[in-house]
Amino acid sequence: MNKVKMIFRLLLGAFMTYAGVSHLTFNRLEFVAQVPMWLRFSEGFTDFVVLSSGVVEIALGLSMLLLYKHKAVVGALLALFFVLIFPGNLNQYFYHIDSFGLNTDTARLIRLFFQPVLIAWALWSTGGWKVCKEWISKIRK
Repeated sequence: MNKVKMIFRLLLGAFMTYAGVSHLTFNRLEFVAQVPMWLRFSEGFTDFVVLSSGVVEIALGLSMLLLYKHKAVVGALLALFFVLIFPGNLNQYFYHIDSFGLNTDTARLIRLFFQPVLIAWALWSTGGWKVCKEWISKIRK
């Protein structure tokens, strides 16, 4: 099972690194559609959100690939990142924004259900569940 988790962790790390690079280059305009309307203060700020989220994705992706000793913390941080970017997916759905080939409300709705899968993937493949439980118990104290 550990080998399977490792493979899934590495796949997710590679995917996140690729996605981050695409934020900065060839998919930059597509990612603008993900920025929630309430966060679009100006065109420059919207671009900043896209670029900074790309940098964070690259950092998290490379961390998933390289920081084995800290994989649980990295997985928990990646899961948190997936939670934080979920409003962008909701924005695309509620405002009927075509992007990444999602050109129907049905396709955009189906995509919403993949975010929990990514969160679970990040936590399961890294053992991040334990870190999340520790963080929650500290918050409750």
